[in-house]
Amino acid sequence: MEPEHRAVLRKFRVHLSDQLLVSDSIVPFLFQEGVLTEAQVEQVEGQLTNRQKNLKLLDILPNRGPRAFGAFLEALQDFSWIRDQLLLELQSTPSAGTPGQNTPGTGSTGENIPAEHTGTGSPDVPAVPPCPNGDDCRLPDSVLQNVPSDRELSRLASRLGAEWEMVLLDLGVSAEALYRCRSDHSLNTQAAALAGLVLWRRSEGRKATLGKLLRSLEAAGVHPSVLEDAVMC
Repeated sequence: MEPEHRAVLRKFRVHLSDQLLVSDSIVPFLFQEGVLTEAQVEQVEGQLTNRQKNLKLLDILPNRGPRAFGAFLEALQDFSWIRDQLLLELQSTPSAGTPGQNTPGTGSTGENIPAEHTGTGSPDVPAVPPCPNGDDCRLPDSVLQNVPSDRELSRLASRLGAEWEMVLLDLGVSAEALYRCRSDHSLNTQAAALAGLVLWRRSEGRKATLGKLLRSLEAAGVHPSVLEDAVMC
C-alpha cells in the first residue's frame, strides 16, 4: 500500500470504525479479491463488536499489498459518501494516483449520478402534493418513488435523533436488529441510525422507497421537512 493511502486510512481511522458495517459486504469482497486470507477474515469476524471488527480490518489492510486500497474503495459500494471523503482527501495530495478517482457528476465506477443525488439539480421544482397527514411536503411523487441513496440515508440519520428506533420499527426492522445496531454503535446515535437504515434498504431492495420512509417518519411524529432536508440539501 502506498504511503498516502496508509496516511488516509490513519487519518480517518476513528470515522471509519464508527461508520462501516464490514461483515455485510466489505470483508466478503476483500476475501473474494484475494486481499484478505481466510485466516484474516476469521480474525476480523472474531471480534465482539462491529467497531472492533472495523479496527481489526484497518490494522490488516496496510500490509496487504498495492491492490489493498483500491479494492477497499471498490468494497465501499454501500458507503459511497465515505468513499468520496477518502478520494477527496487523496485529491489534496498531488502525488496520489488513486484508482477510482472521478470527475464531478460521476460515481465511483464512472456511472452518471442523477442530479437530485449530487446537490446540483435544477432549481425548477415540480408541483408537490400535500403529505398524507396534511403537512406540506415539497418532495414530488417522482422522487418519493426512488430508493434513497447512501448520501441521503446518511443525511437523514444525522437528523433523526432519538426517534430513529421508532422509525425503523415502523419500517419493519426487527427489535433484535435494532439492538445490534444500538450495541455496535453505542457511542454514536447517527451511526446506529445509519446502520439500521442501510439494513432496511438492503432487505427491502427496490421496495425501500423514500415514500415509505416518509410514512414511517410521520408515524413516529417526525416532521416531513426532515426527509426533505436530507434529500434536497
